[in-house]
Amino acid sequence: MPTQAYALFNTPIGHCGIAWSERGVTGVQLPEQDEAATRARMGRRFPQCSEGVAPPQVQEAIGAVVALLSGAPTAPVDLSDVMLDMDGVPPFHQRVYEVARRLLPGETVTYGEMARQLGDPGAARAVGQALGSNPFAPVVPCHRVLAADGRAGGFSANGGVTTKLRLLLIERARFNGPGLFDEAVDAPLPCDNSFRTSSCSPP
Repeated sequence: MPTQAYALFNTPIGHCGIAWSERGVTGVQLPEQDEAATRARMGRRFPQCSEGVAPPQVQEAIGAVVALLSGAPTAPVDLSDVMLDMDGVPPFHQRVYEVARRLLPGETVTYGEMARQLGDPGAARAVGQALGSNPFAPVVPCHRVLAADGRAGGFSANGGVTTKLRLLLIERARFNGPGLFDEAVDAPLPCDNSFRTSSCSPP
């Protein structure tokens, strides 16, 4: 379904964006450098529509994303009920996103493990490419998918893997080894408004 409008909303890490159609959410944007930059990004992603007032279902999705990014030590925030409109998303990508959405906050898997869950153990790189095109982060939580050697893999937001680590740390993720942190040892975690894009890069 065609995207009807988009809206910005404030979170503890900066202004995010969300777009919707009659069927559901058509895109989510993690914060850019500031509110104006996020608005400009949404305008480029959805040039056929303008900013509007989110309907009730989208408001509920916004509230869930804000709760997730707040990192409150309460029950895990489950975004799996957010209705997504995947019209135009390739079928394989849809399958990858459905599997990724089963991951709870703080839970991680590798690209290879996700490929095996999809019934195609040799598709780890294809899984990474699908996550690299993810237009719905963090509703589709591509930041929870890691490389096979215990490292973070790619992330295309400003700050690279340090941004991915920040999202995982907000969720109090537990890691199986030091490799994930070694990738960011020379770089500080990005400040609250430094997020640029919404997708994960391939491993």
